[in-house]
Amino acid sequence: SLLLESKINPNTAYQKQQDTLIVWSEAENYDLALSFQEKAGCDEIWEKICQVQGKDPSVDITQDLVDESEEERFDDMSSPGLELPSCELSRLEEIAELVASSLPSPLRREKLALALENEGYIKKLLELFHVCEDLENIEGLHHLYEIIKGIFLLNRTALFEVMFSEECIMDVIGCLEYDPALSQPRKHREFLTKTAKFKEVIPISDPELKQKIHQTYRVQYIQDMVLPTPSVFEENMLSTLHSFIFFNKVEIVGMLQEDEKFLTDLFAQLTDEATDEEKRQELVNFLKEFCAFSQTLQPQNRDAFFKTLSNMGILPALEVILGMDDTQVRSAATDIFSYLVEYNPSMVREFVMQEAQQNDDVSKKLTEQKITNKDILLINLIIEHMICDTDPELGGAVQLMGLLRTLVDPENMLATANKTEKTEFLGFFYKHCMHVLTAPLLANTTEDKPSKDDFQTAQLLALVLELLTFCVEHHTYHIKNYIINKDILRRVLVLMASKHAFLALCALRFKRKIIGLKDEFYNRYIMKSFLFEPVVKAFLNNGSRYNLMNSAIIEMFEFIRVEDIKSLTAHVIENYWKALEDVDYVQTFKGLKLRFEQQRERQDNPKLDSMRSILRNHRYRRDARTLEDEEEMWFNTDEEDMEDGDAVVSPSDKTKNDDDIMDPISKFMERKKLKESEEKEVLLKTNLSGRQSPSFKLSLSSGTKTSLTSQSPAANLPGSPGSPGSPGSPGSPGSVPKSTSQTAAITTKGGLVGLVDYPDDDEDDDEDEDKEDTVPLSKKAKFES
Repeated sequence: SLLLESKINPNTAYQKQQDTLIVWSEAENYDLALSFQEKAGCDEIWEKICQVQGKDPSVDITQDLVDESEEERFDDMSSPGLELPSCELSRLEEIAELVASSLPSPLRREKLALALENEGYIKKLLELFHVCEDLENIEGLHHLYEIIKGIFLLNRTALFEVMFSEECIMDVIGCLEYDPALSQPRKHREFLTKTAKFKEVIPISDPELKQKIHQTYRVQYIQDMVLPTPSVFEENMLSTLHSFIFFNKVEIVGMLQEDEKFLTDLFAQLTDEATDEEKRQELVNFLKEFCAFSQTLQPQNRDAFFKTLSNMGILPALEVILGMDDTQVRSAATDIFSYLVEYNPSMVREFVMQEAQQNDDVSKKLTEQKITNKDILLINLIIEHMICDTDPELGGAVQLMGLLRTLVDPENMLATANKTEKTEFLGFFYKHCMHVLTAPLLANTTEDKPSKDDFQTAQLLALVLELLTFCVEHHTYHIKNYIINKDILRRVLVLMASKHAFLALCALRFKRKIIGLKDEFYNRYIMKSFLFEPVVKAFLNNGSRYNLMNSAIIEMFEFIRVEDIKSLTAHVIENYWKALEDVDYVQTFKGLKLRFEQQRERQDNPKLDSMRSILRNHRYRRDARTLEDEEEMWFNTDEEDMEDGDAVVSPSDKTKNDDDIMDPISKFMERKKLKESEEKEVLLKTNLSGRQSPSFKLSLSSGTKTSLTSQSPAANLPGSPGSPGSPGSPGSPGSVPKSTSQTAAITTKGGLVGLVDYPDDDEDDDEDEDKEDTVPLSKKAKFES
């Protein structure tokens, strides 16, 4: 459907912003913006606009707004300033038009601003405002609204200083109440004077500071509530207003920070048990706002700010506040704590470790006196508030979990020459705090299914699992010891039986993270406790439904197969194959079975394993053309062409050891052909003729060349000094007569079976082809690749 129809005017200034936005004005007060999802769509329309206006599409604006006309430039250069009409009631409309017409041109804006500054014009306009209000001159008030709004868009600090002064600011807000677009004026002044109350939680003795706080609040109110939402063109015109508020906040924080008496009183009252609840709430809210203001500071100033708060004892104060029953106070204290953790987690970690040390010392003394130490560590208070969050959506718990995650994240821990924060803090955390974090998990998983399975409990356990999963990934031996000693994984997998899919998936994700580490300690623990059982049960209970649970479980088994985790593969197949063998919509479980069988074959036949490594040695690779030529030649060769000088394999000479070698190879090759069609293809042919000597043909699809030697009673390795394939030995390139073919051949000499190939064969391939017409091939036995 048609969204917008607009004629491309040759003289309209179109502007492209951020690659996906085109903005322009069609009438005096009618701005338009086209926003595109894709850059390509924006470029297409932009090219059409530029085509109509005869511009290069590489520009970002089609008309230069600054240079409106040569005549105006000469006017501006010749006239030193802009002459404002006299400030009278009858000329308000003229003044409003002048301000509106000056805004599009930077030069005219500059001149208008200078004229307003020099003539003290704003104060005169505000006097007219009082006259209009007294006379109930609505038309005049509408003009004044447009004038004052236009002055804001001039974006001049000097004008803001005048408008936001104590004597002018409420009148400026009054002018902005009379928006022509509204049938009734707003009541901003009434709200600021009667509804909004300034709470001085600690008396502020500095009058300048007090005035700055009032001014900042009102200017912020103007920006957020009074001024209309700026259009795309006006956004940058209010940057000075943003800066004005920003620097005011910086000044306020600086002045409060320097007032030591003020901060001392603040923290003393916060921690004083005699302070009533209402007063304490106001103090905490003040501190929260104070910290929020600090976010405007430059990094070095923010360092000084938090150092000051730390020296004043903000963390012990927060500990006292968090231990209180008032939910609102605790919520504000949590926000303050989050500012501290985000700014400097190391400072918080240092405090909690010192606190734990002091607690341990106190506990020792109390133990001697047979008294229990009931002090709770700050970090445990945070965990308890996370666990006991009463909000059905657990908004507070999510925030606290994020803070805990930051505190236990090794990425932001410091390492110095004397000590490692990571080692110390994680040791402390697993000793003093981990049992508090896992308490709800352990309490809920004593049976085969969760004892409580309501939505809020499920959400909380999902948060705990998320943090534990993070620990598995980032804390090596601490979490490993904890999981194995406390049997945490078994408890977590009980949650696979939860009716809430998101919680069951959290439990699965925890196990998947552990398996992903490919740590044999974890693997042995999983196998010993049969911890695949809950997963297989969940998979079977899920049935044939194609959902996230189904895919996530299959992915876990697929990971075990692809990464070839042998211990887990064997465990799964030996214990759960019957339950999984019918799953054929994916090849994962059949692939696992195949891995398992290959593994068992290698264990049963260790020689096979060395054979496989030889077969997979890609150094001896021939190209496909050579392979085809040799195969053709082998089929065309018959006994009459062979000469007596060639080596043969006699059945009487074959020893038991030879059979031992060749028999498992034959079985291995046959199995490989059946089960791994994409991998190596092995064909073993026995062709008995003449003197009953066997002739072997081994064809490898990858074109891999082979090297095998075996000697009875003991087999030499290929390339070893005494073996036929080693340099300097009878079968090596250095000692082979020129009349002997350099293709691989089985040689028999007193029970010796040697399959010989040469590392430098690749260089001699062309030479081999030339020789093949003249050199006779092996008469009785030939093993070629």
